[in-house]
Amino acid sequence: MHGDTLDDKAKRARLEESKEVRTLIYEWGLTLLEIDRKYKLPRGTAGTTLREPNLAGEKAIAKAVGVKAFQLWPSRYHSNGRRKSPQPSENYDRLTSQDRSRLAQAQKGAA
Repeated sequence: MHGDTLDDKAKRARLEESKEVRTLIYEWGLTLLEIDRKYKLPRGTAGTTLREPNLAGEKAIAKAVGVKAFQLWPSRYHSNGRRKSPQPSENYDRLTSQDRSRLAQAQKGAA
C-alpha cells in the first residue's frame, strides 16, 4: 500500500485537531451555539471555526475551555503562540465526507 501523501497527512492532522477541540467543548458541557451566544458571535461561527480559521471563533472557544488558542490549533499558530498570517491555504480546504471516510479507513488500516 502507498504511504500517506503530504496532503493526506495535513488533512488528517486538521481533522484530528477539529475532533479534539469538539471533544473538549463537549467535555466542558458546552455546545457550539452556547459559545456563539456567550461571546456574541454570529450564529454558526464556533462551528465554522472547527473547519477553517476564524480569529474571533478561535479566541472564544479557547476562552470557553480555559486554554490558549495556539494549544487548540497548532496548524493555525506558530509554536511561539503567534497566529500565522496569512493562514496556510490548506487551512481553508474543506474536508468532504469522502475525505473523512478515506482518512478513517486509512487510520483503521494503520492500526
